[in-house]
Amino acid sequence: MILTRHEVPEKIFQALAAGEGGAEAVELLNRAQYSKRLLLLRGIRDAGGPRARHAYDLLARIQDENPRAVETVLRYPTVGEWARRTLLVLTGREPGAANPDEFAGLAAAAAIRAGHPCAIEVPARDGAITLPSLGRTPIPESALVRVTPEGTTIGTGSDALRLPPDPHKDAPGWQAVRSLPGGLLLDDHDPDRMPGGTALPRRLTGPELAHWEATLTEARRILARHHRIAAAETTAAITVLTPLVAPEHGQSSATPKHAFGNVGLSTPPDALFLAVTFAHEVQHTKLTGLLELVPLTRPDDGTRYYAPWRTDPRPVPGLLQGVYAHLGIAAFWRVQRHHETGESALRAHADFARWRTATDLILRTLAATGDLTPDGERFVTGMAHTLRPWLDEPVPPDALALSLDAAAHHLATWRAAHGDPPPLQGL
Repeated sequence: MILTRHEVPEKIFQALAAGEGGAEAVELLNRAQYSKRLLLLRGIRDAGGPRARHAYDLLARIQDENPRAVETVLRYPTVGEWARRTLLVLTGREPGAANPDEFAGLAAAAAIRAGHPCAIEVPARDGAITLPSLGRTPIPESALVRVTPEGTTIGTGSDALRLPPDPHKDAPGWQAVRSLPGGLLLDDHDPDRMPGGTALPRRLTGPELAHWEATLTEARRILARHHRIAAAETTAAITVLTPLVAPEHGQSSATPKHAFGNVGLSTPPDALFLAVTFAHEVQHTKLTGLLELVPLTRPDDGTRYYAPWRTDPRPVPGLLQGVYAHLGIAAFWRVQRHHETGESALRAHADFARWRTATDLILRTLAATGDLTPDGERFVTGMAHTLRPWLDEPVPPDALALSLDAAAHHLATWRAAHGDPPPLQGL
């Protein structure tokens, strides 16, 4: 497996700092993530024992014949989380349980995609055999995955499960990673889909899936019509959606740090909400990828700050993630407010006004902390350069009043819980 050294050209760094970057920047980050996964898998091969080495060797043979099949599996978001956690446990750098024999699931998934004849034993985890990027079958113990020209079976004898010709379709005994419009996949069962998050602990029903499909189709139309760069970045960066448990009030979304390409979200109420969620989460995805290549913050000194979008005090790395995401949100509403009418237009103008002001506050906070690296300073300067002209754009008075009221209420609630923010924030 070939490894590559990755560097960020100045042009792409500046484009990302400005809040954009486009598909070209995302593809650079994707390539770096792929190389990282190859390194992690090599480490698991070396530390994981004979079955891990066997799975690695099988993947290497498949790659010689069909590199696309192997890359598709290894780019799958949950593979990043599984490989990171497994190697850290194997090398004693993190507590917990990990089974390097699960490497066999990656090899089996690649063999199925490539039509590569083989037979490999895949262990069960959490009561099921999981084949990343394809699906799972609820078999509570290890089973033989056999790929032949006639198709794929899991298990032996009369109880063997035969996978459907399209493994992204459900079948008796087979729970697929289902396809969504626009080439996305819906993962509602892989154990590594949302580490530390509140993943929905069941699969979506047929009516729920239909709602997600319809909402996603319309959200993509909104992005394609009015937010072309965000649309291109979303297509390039986000490959998997994971349903989350909805909070008591409102909705939630999240980008898992080590499952690059996945976005978790509770059921989207409508297409506009989903479109701005994409504009938000693709920013997190880009910044997470960039931080793998370029350090932007210094070691945490323990100081915590006010963030207008959070109820808890945040460290500098958290502020940076939040402000980059909200630069994307402000950019979305800056354009979208001119395509809405009535009450929706009022809310869009108010959201633009609120998040441009909040973004400006945190950019000034970050610049004053002294906790950015030189590249981090340049990155924040790039964001500020993008935001500066937005601060003077007119907003209807009633929308501006709504935004000011919402911001004041949030700050008052935060102060009641945590006291005054640090003096450098000037609040």
